Amino acid sequence: MSESVERRTEQRLRYNWPVWFAEDFNDILSQGQMVDVSSRGAAFTCNADKCPHFGQHVTTRFSVPYYDSDDSFEMANFIREGNICRVEDVSPFFRRVALQFAEPLTFKPGEKASEPTEAVDETAESDKTLESIGM
Repeated sequence: MSESVERRTEQRLRYNWPVWFAEDFNDILSQGQMVDVSSRGAAFTCNADKCPHFGQHVTTRFSVPYYDSDDSFEMANFIREGNICRVEDVSPFFRRVALQFAEPLTFKPGEKASEPTEAVDETAESDKTLESIGM
C-alpha cells in the first residue's frame, strides 16, 4: 500500500459558499460552490458545461469567513486571479477545480487570524473593484 506525502504547507478551510468565476470578469460570470480555501488557492465544484480547463487563467470572486480573536467572524470578500492547476470529474455533470491564486490572501483562512485589520482592508479594496466593474 502506498503512502501519500502531504505537500500542503497550511491548513485549508473547508466550507460551502458560492464562488463566481470567469476568464474575463467583463463577460458573463459562472457560479461554483467552494470546497476549500487556503491563502494560496481554492478548490470549488462547478457544472461540467461551464467548467474552466487546466491551465486557464480565471478571475474569481468569493467570500471567506474571517475569525476574530473572540471566536466571532465576519465574511471577508475577495477577487483573485489565478490559474487552474487541476480539474477532476465528480460526476458526468460536475467537476472539481483547483485554482492557484496569482496573489495570496492576506490571511490563512484555515487558521484563526490574529489581526482582523488585514481582511477589512482587503474587503474594502474588493468592494471598490466590484463597483468599478458594475457589480
